[in-house]
Amino acid sequence: MTAPLQRVRYLPWLRQRGSALVLTMATMLVLMLVGVAAMRTAINAEKSARGERDHLLALQAAEAALLDAERDIDGAAGATSPRAALFAPGGGALFAEGCGSGVGNPGLGLCAPALPPAAPAWQRVQLDQDGAGEARFVEYGRFTAAAMPVGAGMLPARLPRYIIEQIPYVRAGVDASSQAALFYRITAIGFGANPNHCVVLQSYYLKPVGAGERA
Repeated sequence: MTAPLQRVRYLPWLRQRGSALVLTMATMLVLMLVGVAAMRTAINAEKSARGERDHLLALQAAEAALLDAERDIDGAAGATSPRAALFAPGGGALFAEGCGSGVGNPGLGLCAPALPPAAPAWQRVQLDQDGAGEARFVEYGRFTAAAMPVGAGMLPARLPRYIIEQIPYVRAGVDASSQAALFYRITAIGFGANPNHCVVLQSYYLKPVGAGERA
């Protein structure tokens, strides 16, 4: 004898509850994706702003180093100092090939003109290297006594630094066989709060050698 068949009834409210659960989960997933996208946008915006601040900070530090180098050339170390003598007429003969090195060297960071096919000094000197022991660059204030706070908060991570290359140059209207003018190329590097963010700038400086003469 077979048992009678039983009918299973599916109540409408059970189907509605299942649909509501799926809809709720889909809504939560969409909200989660929107939240993740918003968070990523905020993080990228913050990184961009921080990078822009670092770039501006490094740029200002490099500009300060260029001005410090000009003061160095003009004799900020003192008229009778060994350093100032290197920027006097005839002193350029003591500029070193590949730039002078050593913190105690009066010719630190001073570079003789490169002879072809050699690359110029600014392409060979590692301006962003750590430490200054045997470096071939001048840190900000080394010969001018200028000060710059670094290493904290939104300050530059390191002092900016520079090198000075002597450039052969004869002034307009002067016999080409005469002594070359005191003309220099300055290459400076500045750092942001992140030491990996740096800016390199160059300028040319013609030192006045006579009373009333303009650079």
